[in-house]
Amino acid sequence: MSDEHDIRETPAGSAPGPRPEPIRFFGTTWVDHGNGYPARRIAAATGSLAAVVVACLVLRFAYQGLRIAEIGNFVTLLMVVMFAICGALAFRHTWDGFTKRPDPDRQASLHGLLAIGFVGSLLAYFFRSLTEAPGEKLHREEYDAAVERYEKRSTRRTGNPSKKRRRS
Repeated sequence: MSDEHDIRETPAGSAPGPRPEPIRFFGTTWVDHGNGYPARRIAAATGSLAAVVVACLVLRFAYQGLRIAEIGNFVTLLMVVMFAICGALAFRHTWDGFTKRPDPDRQASLHGLLAIGFVGSLLAYFFRSLTEAPGEKLHREEYDAAVERYEKRSTRRTGNPSKKRRRS
Protein backbone atom coordinates (compact mmCIF):
# COMPACT_ATOMS: atom_id res chain seq x y z
CA MET A 1 0.00 0.00 0.00
CA SER A 2 1.49 3.32 -0.96
CA ASP A 3 1.27 6.53 0.99
CA GLU A 4 -0.13 8.41 -2.01
CA HIS A 5 -3.58 7.03 -1.19
CA ASP A 6 -3.27 7.39 2.57
CA ILE A 7 -1.98 10.78 3.61
CA ARG A 8 -2.22 14.07 1.81
CA GLU A 9 -1.10 17.49 2.89
CA THR A 10 -3.66 19.24 4.97
CA PRO A 11 -4.67 22.73 3.93
CA ALA A 12 -4.07 25.64 6.28
CA GLY A 13 -6.75 25.92 8.94
CA SER A 14 -7.82 22.26 8.87
CA ALA A 15 -7.08 19.53 11.34
CA PRO A 16 -3.68 17.87 10.99
CA GLY A 17 -3.42 14.29 9.90
CA PRO A 18 -4.62 12.17 7.01
CA ARG A 19 -7.55 13.27 4.92
CA PRO A 20 -9.94 10.76 3.33
CA GLU A 21 -9.74 10.19 -0.40
CA PRO A 22 -12.96 11.24 -2.17
CA ILE A 23 -15.05 8.65 -4.00
CA ARG A 24 -16.77 9.53 -7.28
CA PHE A 25 -20.33 10.81 -6.68
CA PHE A 26 -19.82 10.58 -2.89
CA GLY A 27 -16.89 12.86 -2.14
CA THR A 28 -15.85 12.26 1.46
CA THR A 29 -19.39 11.68 2.78
CA TRP A 30 -18.52 7.98 3.09
CA VAL A 31 -16.41 8.70 6.21
CA ASP A 32 -19.29 9.59 8.53
CA HIS A 33 -22.25 8.74 6.23
CA GLY A 34 -23.50 12.31 6.52
CA ASN A 35 -24.33 15.13 4.11
CA GLY A 36 -26.79 13.19 1.95
CA TYR A 37 -24.89 9.89 1.85
CA PRO A 38 -28.03 7.68 1.80
CA ALA A 39 -29.59 9.78 -0.96
CA ARG A 40 -26.36 9.58 -2.95
CA ARG A 41 -26.32 5.80 -2.61
CA ILE A 42 -29.92 5.59 -3.79
CA ALA A 43 -29.14 7.91 -6.71
CA ALA A 44 -26.01 5.90 -7.64
CA ALA A 45 -27.93 2.63 -7.56
CA THR A 46 -30.85 4.05 -9.53
CA GLY A 47 -28.60 5.73 -12.07
CA SER A 48 -26.48 2.65 -12.67
CA LEU A 49 -29.58 0.46 -13.02
CA ALA A 50 -31.07 2.94 -15.51
CA ALA A 51 -27.78 2.90 -17.43
CA VAL A 52 -27.93 -0.93 -17.50
CA VAL A 53 -31.45 -0.81 -18.97
CA VAL A 54 -30.42 1.72 -21.63
CA ALA A 55 -27.29 -0.31 -22.43
CA CYS A 56 -29.34 -3.47 -22.84
CA LEU A 57 -31.69 -1.63 -25.20
CA VAL A 58 -28.71 -0.49 -27.28
CA LEU A 59 -27.40 -4.06 -27.39
CA ARG A 60 -30.84 -5.25 -28.38
CA PHE A 61 -30.86 -2.81 -31.33
CA ALA A 62 -27.41 -4.03 -32.33
CA TYR A 63 -28.65 -7.63 -32.21
CA GLN A 64 -31.65 -6.72 -34.34
CA GLY A 65 -29.32 -5.01 -36.80
CA LEU A 66 -27.30 -8.22 -37.10
CA ARG A 67 -30.48 -10.21 -37.70
CA ILE A 68 -31.67 -7.74 -40.34
CA ALA A 69 -28.27 -7.84 -42.08
CA GLU A 70 -28.61 -11.63 -42.27
CA ILE A 71 -24.92 -12.20 -41.62
CA GLY A 72 -25.58 -15.70 -40.40
CA ASN A 73 -26.34 -17.43 -37.14
CA PHE A 74 -22.70 -18.20 -36.39
CA VAL A 75 -21.57 -14.55 -36.38
CA THR A 76 -24.65 -13.54 -34.40
CA LEU A 77 -23.91 -16.26 -31.85
CA LEU A 78 -20.27 -15.12 -31.65
CA MET A 79 -21.38 -11.55 -30.91
CA VAL A 80 -23.80 -12.63 -28.19
CA VAL A 81 -21.19 -14.90 -26.58
CA MET A 82 -18.54 -12.15 -26.80
CA PHE A 83 -20.76 -9.62 -25.02
CA ALA A 84 -21.73 -12.19 -22.38
CA ILE A 85 -18.13 -13.22 -21.64
CA CYS A 86 -16.81 -9.65 -21.70
CA GLY A 87 -19.69 -8.57 -19.45
CA ALA A 88 -18.92 -11.31 -16.92
CA LEU A 89 -15.20 -10.48 -16.94
CA ALA A 90 -15.92 -6.76 -16.59
CA PHE A 91 -18.28 -7.46 -13.68
CA ARG A 92 -15.61 -9.48 -11.89
CA HIS A 93 -12.86 -6.94 -12.56
CA THR A 94 -15.02 -4.03 -11.39
CA TRP A 95 -16.19 -5.94 -8.31
CA ASP A 96 -12.60 -6.79 -7.37
CA GLY A 97 -11.63 -3.15 -7.91
CA PHE A 98 -13.93 -2.18 -5.04
CA THR A 99 -11.88 -4.20 -2.54
CA LYS A 100 -8.29 -3.76 -3.76
CA ARG A 101 -6.42 -1.29 -5.91
CA PRO A 102 -6.16 -2.54 -9.49
CA ASP A 103 -2.76 -2.86 -11.15
CA PRO A 104 -2.46 0.08 -13.60
CA ASP A 105 -0.72 -2.04 -16.26
CA ARG A 106 -3.40 -4.73 -16.10
CA GLN A 107 -6.08 -2.05 -16.12
CA ALA A 108 -4.64 -0.58 -19.32
CA SER A 109 -4.44 -3.99 -21.00
CA LEU A 110 -8.07 -4.76 -20.13
CA HIS A 111 -9.38 -1.42 -21.36
CA GLY A 112 -10.93 -2.85 -24.54
CA LEU A 113 -12.50 -5.80 -22.77
CA LEU A 114 -13.99 -3.52 -20.11
CA ALA A 115 -15.40 -1.24 -22.80
CA ILE A 116 -17.11 -4.18 -24.50
CA GLY A 117 -18.38 -5.57 -21.18
CA PHE A 118 -19.65 -2.22 -19.91
CA VAL A 119 -22.98 -3.77 -18.87
CA GLY A 120 -21.13 -5.99 -16.39
CA SER A 121 -19.31 -2.99 -14.91
CA LEU A 122 -22.58 -1.10 -14.53
CA LEU A 123 -24.20 -4.10 -12.82
CA ALA A 124 -21.27 -4.40 -10.40
CA TYR A 125 -21.64 -0.70 -9.57
CA PHE A 126 -25.38 -1.16 -9.02
CA PHE A 127 -25.01 -4.16 -6.70
CA ARG A 128 -22.23 -2.52 -4.66
CA SER A 129 -24.31 0.66 -4.32
CA LEU A 130 -26.99 -1.38 -2.56
CA THR A 131 -24.67 -2.03 0.41
CA GLU A 132 -22.11 0.80 0.38
CA ALA A 133 -20.54 3.48 -1.77
CA PRO A 134 -18.58 1.59 -4.43
CA GLY A 135 -15.01 1.42 -3.15
CA GLU A 136 -15.92 2.51 0.38
CA LYS A 137 -14.49 -0.61 2.01
CA LEU A 138 -11.11 -0.15 0.32
CA HIS A 139 -10.99 3.58 1.09
CA ARG A 140 -12.04 3.00 4.70
CA GLU A 141 -9.32 0.38 5.27
CA GLU A 142 -6.68 2.69 3.81
CA TYR A 143 -7.96 5.71 5.73
CA ASP A 144 -8.15 3.85 9.04
CA ALA A 145 -4.62 2.52 8.55
CA ALA A 146 -3.39 6.05 7.75
CA VAL A 147 -5.09 7.47 10.86
CA GLU A 148 -3.58 4.72 12.99
CA ARG A 149 -0.08 5.37 11.59
CA TYR A 150 -0.54 9.12 12.10
CA GLU A 151 -1.64 8.65 15.72
CA LYS A 152 1.34 6.40 16.43
CA ARG A 153 3.72 8.98 14.99
CA SER A 154 2.14 11.94 16.75
CA THR A 155 1.86 10.30 20.20
CA ARG A 156 5.36 8.87 20.10
CA ARG A 157 7.00 12.29 20.39
CA THR A 158 5.54 14.83 22.75
CA GLY A 159 7.21 17.98 23.87
CA ASN A 160 10.67 19.31 23.19
CA PRO A 161 13.30 16.63 23.86
CA SER A 162 15.97 19.21 24.70
CA LYS A 163 13.96 20.40 27.72
CA LYS A 164 13.68 16.96 29.30
CA ARG A 165 15.27 16.53 32.70
CA ARG A 166 18.18 14.27 32.80
CA ARG A 167 18.06 11.47 35.31
CA SER A 168 20.95 11.34 37.78
